[in-house]
Amino acid sequence: MKKHNFSAGPSILPQEVLLKASHAVIDFNNEGLSLLEISHRSKGFVDVMENARSLVLELLGLEGKGYKALFLQGGASTQFLMVAMNLLEKRAGYLNTGTWSKKAIKEARILDDIYEVASSESANFNYIPKGYDIPEDYDYFHCTSNNTIFGTQMKSFPNSPIPMVCDMSSDIFSRVLDFSKFDLIYAGAQKNMGPAGTTLVVVKEDILGKVSRKIPSMMDYKLHIGAGSMYNTPPVFAVYTSMLTLEWIKKSGGISKIEEANEKKATLIYSEIDLNPLFKGFSTKEDRSSMNATFTLQNENLKETFETMLKEAGISGLNGHRSVGGYRASMYNALPIESVKVLVEVMSELESKA
Repeated sequence: MKKHNFSAGPSILPQEVLLKASHAVIDFNNEGLSLLEISHRSKGFVDVMENARSLVLELLGLEGKGYKALFLQGGASTQFLMVAMNLLEKRAGYLNTGTWSKKAIKEARILDDIYEVASSESANFNYIPKGYDIPEDYDYFHCTSNNTIFGTQMKSFPNSPIPMVCDMSSDIFSRVLDFSKFDLIYAGAQKNMGPAGTTLVVVKEDILGKVSRKIPSMMDYKLHIGAGSMYNTPPVFAVYTSMLTLEWIKKSGGISKIEEANEKKATLIYSEIDLNPLFKGFSTKEDRSSMNATFTLQNENLKETFETMLKEAGISGLNGHRSVGGYRASMYNALPIESVKVLVEVMSELESKA
């Protein structure tokens, strides 16, 4: 039985993407060679890279607007430092909304002074700060659009007077936004785009080349842009699978159709959390993530029964992060609404047994 995969990441991928990717591992483009064996400089893979980068800009509505898409390595965690290496000259402002924001701040502080424009840490990050000011004389403003661990999501973004950088690792391609508001977006692939191993960076070229420091080659966005995202051997399988996922999003009707499906899933699970007295949501209602629903079981005596029921229903990956406890239902793009319905049925059945 195919399990209902609520894993926070690496996460579920579309079935058709998995089938195409698995075939390519055996025989890529009917060339008699595995995708894992071909040269990354071959025309076949260069076409994959170019198609993937082009699809990113097309889906985000950024074609012809001065942006470049890159597929790099090192995860979003490397971007915490790479962003600062390329953009931080004197000082930057960071919005602290969770674990990954804190790590981004920590890495940037290696290079220079970082100012927290606002933080929700005092409430264990169960909400998104609002009403803060972004200093106009800073180099850039950094935020995290969706907080996987705590289940919060920025529903709107400030009109930043300075370049705005956003970590979209866990909700990229999940909802319609004016992506031109952002000067740099980065996202690990393993939530909504592909397997672990590659990281997407979308950067507006005119914000680069303004720092005085020497940037190591592997950390230099301009160098990677000049090399077509192929400065070193790219993660071939991860990029190829990401390309297939981007094609799937386009074929599904684009981000707007994906968003509709995601909203239905989120409405379904949050309705059950609010109506069922056995469960309580962690994050404030206005900031609830459509990607990661975090909740706790009110009666710990029912924990064993509930988890047995989850296992019998084929539900996997529901355990919450240790920072929050309880449960976390990650509902990324490829998760069908049928899986959410199964989870809700189990939660409802538990109430009838209590």
